[in-house]
Amino acid sequence: MKARRKSQQGRRSARQTGIKTGATRGQKIRLLIADDHVLVREGLAATIGRQRDMLVVNQAANGREAVALWKECRPDIALVDLRMPEGDGVTVIKEIRELDSSARIIIQTTYDTDEEIYQAIRAGAKGYLLKDAPLEELFDSIRKVYAGETCIPPALGAKLASRMSGEALTRREIDVLKLLARGRSNKEIGTDLFVSETTVKTHLRSIFSKLNVMSRTEAIAAANKRGLIQL
Repeated sequence: MKARRKSQQGRRSARQTGIKTGATRGQKIRLLIADDHVLVREGLAATIGRQRDMLVVNQAANGREAVALWKECRPDIALVDLRMPEGDGVTVIKEIRELDSSARIIIQTTYDTDEEIYQAIRAGAKGYLLKDAPLEELFDSIRKVYAGETCIPPALGAKLASRMSGEALTRREIDVLKLLARGRSNKEIGTDLFVSETTVKTHLRSIFSKLNVMSRTEAIAAANKRGLIQL
C-alpha cells in the first residue's frame, strides 16, 4: 500500500514539474534524421522505427533540407550528420536553434576530433555520438536527450574537456596553419594574407605555444588531429 502511494506521488510530482522522463505511454519520441548517405539514413530510420517509443517523422539529405523539414515537422529530436552538403551539422544546429533555442539535436558522425566536438556542443548540440556506437547507446542517448539531458560518451567528453581547457587559436592563426599545411613559406603566407613576414612569424610563435609544439611539422600534425585543419 505504501509502495503504491509513493508511486502515485512520484507520478504527480513529475507532472507538476513538467519534467520529461521519456516518452509516456502511447506517446512516441518524434525524430528527424539528416544524413547525405541514403543507406545510412534509411537504415537508421528503419532501425529507430522498430523502437516502441520512437517514430521517424522525416528524413533530410543535406543541411538546407534538414532545417526546412525541421520547420515543417518540429520533431522532438533531430539526429544530424556532422558533414553534409549545403550546410554542415554545426550550421544546421545554429539555424535551428535560432528558430527555437530549446531544440534538441544529436550529432552522429564518424569524426571525433577535439575541435569538431567542441564546435558542435558550443553551437548547442545535446548529444554527440559516433556512427559505430552500439545501437543501444544510440537509443539510450535519444531517450536521455528527450528527457532533457546532454549525452556525450566519456571518451569524447575527455576530448571536449581538453579542448575547452586549451587556449583557442584565432581565425587568422588558423588561416596561417592552413597555408602552412599546403607547404607555403613564411613569405608566401604573408603575400597570401596581405601581411608582413614578421607578422607571420609572430603568428607562428603563438600557434606553437598554443598547440605545445616545436616545429611546423608538429603544428600541422597537432592541428589536423584536433580538427582545426583537414589534410
